[in-house]
Amino acid sequence: MTAETTAIEPEPAPSPRRADTAIPSRRERSVPHAGWMVVAGKEFADQLRSARFVVLLMVLGIAAVIPMYFTADAIRDAASNITDRSSLFLSMFAFTPTAASTGIQIPASVDFIRLVGPLLGVAFAFDAINGERAAGTLPRLMSQPIYRDDVINGKFAAALAVIGLVLVIIVAAIAAFGIIRLGIAPTAEEILRLSVWVIVTFLYISIWVAFGLLLSVLTRSAATSALIGFGLWVVVTIFGGFITGFIGGLVAPAAGTLDQQAASAALQQTITRINPSTLYFEATSALLNPQVAAISNPSTIGGFEQAYQRVPSLQSFEQSLLLVWPHMVTMVAITAAFFAIAYIRFMRQEVRA
Repeated sequence: MTAETTAIEPEPAPSPRRADTAIPSRRERSVPHAGWMVVAGKEFADQLRSARFVVLLMVLGIAAVIPMYFTADAIRDAASNITDRSSLFLSMFAFTPTAASTGIQIPASVDFIRLVGPLLGVAFAFDAINGERAAGTLPRLMSQPIYRDDVINGKFAAALAVIGLVLVIIVAAIAAFGIIRLGIAPTAEEILRLSVWVIVTFLYISIWVAFGLLLSVLTRSAATSALIGFGLWVVVTIFGGFITGFIGGLVAPAAGTLDQQAASAALQQTITRINPSTLYFEATSALLNPQVAAISNPSTIGGFEQAYQRVPSLQSFEQSLLLVWPHMVTMVAITAAFFAIAYIRFMRQEVRA
C-alpha cells in the first residue's frame, strides 16, 4: 500500500501593518492655518448684503457729495480768479462753500467725513461679539475647527475691509464728480496727497472700529454697546475740543515768563491731541493744503519769531508727509491699544453653550 503524500504549502507570514494606515480611534479635524480669513470672508459677505452697509454708504455719500455741489458752483463762478491757484483738485475736498441763496456756510467734504466717519466705524463693530452671544451662535462658532482668536481677528479684519471699501467708493465718487463737473484733472502729487489722506481717514475710522469691538466684548447686550458708542461719538464730536482744552488748561496753565507761556501753549496743544478728531483735522489740513508748513505751536519765543519770519511757500509731498507722520503713528497706537484690550478680554471670557 503506497501512501500518498500531499504537499502542504506553508502559510505566508503576516506582513507588518503600516502605522500610517491604522484606523484612528476618533476622527481628527484639521485646523486651518488662516482661520481668521475664513471668518473675515464670511463676515465681509454678510456686511455687504446687510441693510446697514447700504444705509451708511448712502448717508456718508450724501454727506460728502452735497458740499461738492456747492463747491463746484463756487469754483466755477470764480474761475477767473483761480487759474493760478495751486492744488485746485484738492480744494474740492477741503473748500468750505457757502449757499448763494441763504448765505449759510456749508462744511467741507472732509468735515462731513470727520463727523460721520466715527459713526461708520462704531456701526460695523458694536455687535460683533455680543450679537453672536445674544443669538446663541457664539458657542457654535467656537466649536468649529479654528482657533479662538481667529474669531475676533476675523471680525476686526472684516470691519476694516468694509470701511476701506466704503472710503474708496466715496472718494472715487467725489473725484469723478469734480472731474466731470469742472473738468479738473489731478496731478501726480495731488493723487499722492489724496491717497495718503484716504489712509489717514482709514486710520481715523479704525480707531472707532476697534472701540466698537471693545464695547461688543465688554457688554452683554448689543443695545448697550450701541448706546455707549454713539453717545461717546456725540460727546467727542460736540464737546471733545472743550474737554481736552479744559484739561490742558489745568495741566499747563499759561503763567510765568514768555518762554514758559509758550511751552504751556505747546503742551496744551499736545493734550488736545488726545481727541482723535484733532489728530485727523491737523493731518487733513497738512495733506490737502500744501501751504500749511507747521501744525504745532513752537515752545519758545525764538520759535515763534522764526515761524513769523518764515516765507510763505508751498510744501512738497515729502514735507507734508513728515508733518502728518506722527499723527498716523498715534492713530495706529490708539487702535492697537483698543484692539489689544478687546483681544485679551475675549480670550479670557467663558463661552457657554
